[in-house]
Amino acid sequence: MYNSNHFEDWYESNRNYFLAVINQLHTVIQSYINQLENNSKIEPNNPNQDIPELIKLKAVMLQPPALEQLCQRFKLSEFERSILVFCAAIEIDLRFSELCVEVHSGNSQYHPTFGLALSALPNAHWSALAPDGALRYWKLIDLGSGSTLTSTSLHIDERILHYLIGVKTIDSLLTEITELPSYTQRLIPSHQCLADTIKALWELNSFQNSLPIIQLCGSEMEDKTDIAQAVCQHFNLQVNLLNCHRIPLKPNELETFIRRLERECILEGRALLLICEDIDRSDKLQLASLNQLLEELECFAIVTTLFPLQGIKRQMIRFDVPKPLPQEQLITWETSVDELKIQLHEQEKYIPDSNKLLQDLQELTSQFQLSTSMIRRACAAAVGQLTMPSTPSLKQALWQSCRVQARPGLDELAERIESKLSWEDLVLPPLQKGILKEISAHVRQKAKVYEKWGFASKSRRGLGITALFSGPSGTGKTLAAGVLANELNLDLYKIELSAVVSKYIGETEKNLQQIFNAAESGGVILLFDEADSIFGKRSEVKDSKDRNANLEVSYLLQRMESYPGMAILTTNLQSNLDPAFMRRLRFVTQFSLPDAAHRAEIWRRIFPPDTPTEGLNFERLAQLNAPGGNIRIIALNSAFMAADVEEPVQMKHILKATQTEYEKLGKSLTSIEIAGWI
Repeated sequence: MYNSNHFEDWYESNRNYFLAVINQLHTVIQSYINQLENNSKIEPNNPNQDIPELIKLKAVMLQPPALEQLCQRFKLSEFERSILVFCAAIEIDLRFSELCVEVHSGNSQYHPTFGLALSALPNAHWSALAPDGALRYWKLIDLGSGSTLTSTSLHIDERILHYLIGVKTIDSLLTEITELPSYTQRLIPSHQCLADTIKALWELNSFQNSLPIIQLCGSEMEDKTDIAQAVCQHFNLQVNLLNCHRIPLKPNELETFIRRLERECILEGRALLLICEDIDRSDKLQLASLNQLLEELECFAIVTTLFPLQGIKRQMIRFDVPKPLPQEQLITWETSVDELKIQLHEQEKYIPDSNKLLQDLQELTSQFQLSTSMIRRACAAAVGQLTMPSTPSLKQALWQSCRVQARPGLDELAERIESKLSWEDLVLPPLQKGILKEISAHVRQKAKVYEKWGFASKSRRGLGITALFSGPSGTGKTLAAGVLANELNLDLYKIELSAVVSKYIGETEKNLQQIFNAAESGGVILLFDEADSIFGKRSEVKDSKDRNANLEVSYLLQRMESYPGMAILTTNLQSNLDPAFMRRLRFVTQFSLPDAAHRAEIWRRIFPPDTPTEGLNFERLAQLNAPGGNIRIIALNSAFMAADVEEPVQMKHILKATQTEYEKLGKSLTSIEIAGWI
C-alpha cells in the first residue's frame, strides 16, 4: 500500500488528517448536544465537508488518506463514514466518551449508538446498520450490548482502527497468511503468454464486477507462483498466500474467516493465492469448506493445484502450467550462468570457452527438466561447490547441483540407493553387458539426438528410456541398475510397490502419478523392482476388481510413454508382463544364472582390496552353483567369521558361511559343489 521511501511523511500527514476529521466530527456532535440543551430544532451539520485544513493536508499526500481509501474500497455512504469515524474517535479521543455519556443522560454509555448516529449525523439512513450493509457485512464495526438495535453500543474493529491511523498490521484471525514479496523475475515466453491471457481475462471481467477465479494446474509450484505474482503485479496487487489446510472447518468460524479474508484483500489492495497442492480429495469436510470459501470470494483469486479440483461448485477457469520448453531452459541456463561467470572471474576460476559451455548446458537441458527457479538455485549452489578445495569443473558442479534440486520431490516417495559400482564390478556375458553400455550411450547422447538432430521436434512422447531386466533372483539386475546410475552420474530411486499399490479405487494411479511427476525433473533413474506385480497382464473383465486393475495397467501404459526420464523394470517372470508394455520398452535383457567361468570371476572381484585373504581357490569356489547375489552374502558372512577370530578370509570360513546360507535357503549343499575346498 505504501511507498517505503515516503511512508514516514505519509504516516504523519495521514495522522494529522484523521485528527482533523475527528475534530470536525466533535464540533458536529457538540453542536447537536447544544441544540438538545436549548430545545432548538435539530439540524445536523455535515462532518464530511472538506474544510480548508483537510484540503491542504490531502494536497501534500502522495496517496489519499487511509480513511478516503477505505470509504472508496467499501463504497461507504457519508452516513456510514461518519459512524465509522465516530467509533474510531472513541478509541483515541477522550472527549468523545464524555460526549456520549452526556447525550445518553449520564447512564455510563461511553460508546456511540445507532440511535445517536441517526439523530446527530446528517444524511442518516436505516440501512447503514443492516446485516448486509457495508459496516456490518465487512465487520468494520461490531455490535456491543443493548436492549434494542438503536441502543446497542457500536465498536470499531481493531484492524480497521489501526488501518485508519496508518499502522501496518495484520488481522489477528489471518496470521497464517503470508505476504509474498514483489515479483522481480522475468517469465519465460510460454509462461508470459499464460500470464498475459489471465491479465486480459481479468481486465475484461473487472468492468462487470464478476472476477473469475483462476486455477493453475501443474507440478511446479514455484512456476505457478511466479505467474500469479506477475499477473497481480500488472494490477498493482500484492499477493497474500494461504494454504488450504489453514481454512477453518467449523461453519461459524469459516464464515467469519471468509469475510475477514476478503476484507483484508480489499483493504490492502491484494490478491489471494490459495495453495491446494496436497488437498485430500477424500476429506469431505475440507472440500466443503473450500467450496464455501470459493463460492463467496469476490476478490482477485488464483488457486494452484497439482491436478484439477473436482467437486467444486463455483466455475473456475483452468490453465495448465507447462514445464519450460528445452529452448526456454537453455536460455535460463545461459542467463544464470552469465551471472555465475562474473563470480568465477572474481575468484580466478577456469571458465570454459563459449562453444564448450554451450555444449555442457545443452547436456544439462537434455538430462534435467528443471523449472526456472530450480535452474537459478542450481547455479547459486554451484558457486559454493566451486569454492571447495577439491574444486570440480563448472559442468560437474552444475550437474551435481541439478541432482540435488531434483531430489526433494522423490525423497518422500521412494528409496534413494547410493551406488559406487562400476563396470568392473559387473560380471555378465558380453551380450548383456553390451546392451547395458548401449543404454548408457542413449542417456548420454540425448541432447544431440533429440534436440540437435531434431528427433524431439516430431513428438515429445516416447522420448524416455525404458529397460526391462528379467531373470532369476540374485543374477545382478539391481546391481546393473546401480552401475548405470553411477556411470551416468544420476540418482537411483527404488520404488517400493507395497507403498504404491492400494486397494482403494484410483489411489494406485494417484501414487504413481506423484512419483512420475516428481521424477520428471530428469536427474533420476526409477527402478521398479518386481514390476510384474503392477505391470501385469490385463485380464478379462468379470467384476469391478478386474475393471479397476485393467484401468491401473492402462494408466501405466500411458504414463510410461509420456515419461521423459529413464525407468528400469525388473522381474523374475517376464511372461507375466502385459504385452503392451513390451512394445513400449526400448531395451530388454535377460539375466541368467552365471556359469562356472562367470562365477569364478565374481569370486575374484567380490572381496574389496583391503580385505585380507589367504589360500582362496577361485576355480574351486566356482563349483558352487549359486547366483551372484548369494555369493555376495556368503563372502560378507565369511569376512565377519574371519574378523571375529582375527584371521584372513580362508576357504574354511567360506565353507561355513556357505552352509549357513544354504540352510537359510532350505537347499542341500552337494559334495560336488564343495569338493576340494578344504
